[in-house]
Amino acid sequence: MTSKTCDYLIVGAGIVGLTVARELKKRYPIARIVILEKEAEVGKHASGRNSGVMHSGVYYGSTTLKAKVCAAGAARMREFAAEHGIACNHSGKVIIATSEYDLPTLDRLLGNARDNGVRVELLDEAGIREIEPYASPYRAGLYCPETAVIDSKAVVSKLRELLEDSGVKFEFNAALLDVQPSQKWIKTPQGGYSYGFLYNCAGASADLIAKKFGMGQDYSLVPFKGIYYKLRPERKHWVRSNIYPVPDINLPFLGVHLTRVINGDVYIGPTAIPAFGRENYGILEGLELGESLKIGAELLSMYLENKQNFRLLVHTEIQKYLKPLFVASARKLMNELSADDLVSCDKIGIRPQLVNIKSRSLEMDYIVEKTPDMLHVLNAISPAFTSSMAFSEWIVDQADKNG
Repeated sequence: MTSKTCDYLIVGAGIVGLTVARELKKRYPIARIVILEKEAEVGKHASGRNSGVMHSGVYYGSTTLKAKVCAAGAARMREFAAEHGIACNHSGKVIIATSEYDLPTLDRLLGNARDNGVRVELLDEAGIREIEPYASPYRAGLYCPETAVIDSKAVVSKLRELLEDSGVKFEFNAALLDVQPSQKWIKTPQGGYSYGFLYNCAGASADLIAKKFGMGQDYSLVPFKGIYYKLRPERKHWVRSNIYPVPDINLPFLGVHLTRVINGDVYIGPTAIPAFGRENYGILEGLELGESLKIGAELLSMYLENKQNFRLLVHTEIQKYLKPLFVASARKLMNELSADDLVSCDKIGIRPQLVNIKSRSLEMDYIVEKTPDMLHVLNAISPAFTSSMAFSEWIVDQADKNG
C-alpha cells in the first residue's frame, strides 16, 4: 500500500481526539489532519458510554491541571450544545455528607470551589431537601448549580460531522500495526501514513500506543469496571438531578451516585471494580489472556503494597457485585431505597486508571509526555469529557511549545 501524508495525525476518535482536531483546525485551517480510530465509529468506548454529567470543578485542588480546565471546559461544552441544538439539562448537583467523617471534606471542597472560581452553596439538611426531597444528607451538603447533564453521544457525533465538513479525514478500523518514529511513519490496515506531528489520544490504549514510540515507560493503565442499576420508572421522580456522596479525595473515584440522564432515566452507580481487560464489559468480553495476566499481576502488586488504601478500595468495590451491598451503598444517599427499586441495566463503563510503575501509585491528574514531533495523552480520566474543549487547547499549546 502507498503511504499517505498529513500534517497532524491523531490516534483515537474519542472526545479528546475529536476536540484536539477541532482546536488544530481552528488554529491551522489549511492543515491536513487525519484521525485514526481502531473501531468502526467515534466514541465507541469511554466517550460514548459517558454519563453526560458535566462537572463544575469542585473536586480538584487549584494546582492541578484538572482544576485549570474543568470549569472552562464545561462552559465551552454548554455553549457548543446551545449552538448545535444538543440536549443539555442545566440541572445542578448536590454533594451530601453521609457521616461525621465527611464534614471536613465538605470544607475542603468549599476551598477548592473558592480557589477555582466555582459557584457552590453550603446547605443544611433542610436546604438539600428543598433541591432533592428524597436525599438523606448527614447534617450538610453542597449545591453545585453549574453542573449540567448533556447527551454525550450527540456531542461526539456532531464533532465528527463538523470535522468532516472542515476537511478532517477519518480512518476507521485503523489500529496501529507498525510505527517508525524516526521516519514519522505508521502503518494501519488502511495503509501507511507519514505525519508532521502525532497526537496519541487513544484513551484506554494510550499507554500501549506510547510504548510503541518509546514513551510512557513509567506508566501502565489498569482498568476498573463501572456497573450500574436503574431506578425503576415509578421511582424516577425521587431524583430531580444528581445526588453524589462526599468523595474520598485520596481515591480516583467519586463513589456510587444517582444521576438523572438526558432522557430522564435515573442511573445508580458506578462501581469501581478492578477489571481484567481494557474492554472487559461482560464477564468474558474483552479478555485477552496475555494482557489479563499482566493486569492481574499489576493489581496483585498494588494490593500487596496497599498504596493509597488500594486494598480497602478493592474489598469495598468487589462487594458491590452483590446487589444487597450495592443497595446499601446507594441507601447512604437515599434511605428510602430498597432492592426492589433498583433494576438491572446494560450500562457498563471501563475507566482506565494510570498507575505510576515506580511509585506503585494511582495518578490523579492528567498526564502527557511529548517530544518535538509527538504528544501522548496518558491519563485522560474524569472529568476529561467535561473539560475536553479547554483540555484540548492546553494540549495543543504544549505541542506548539516545541516549535
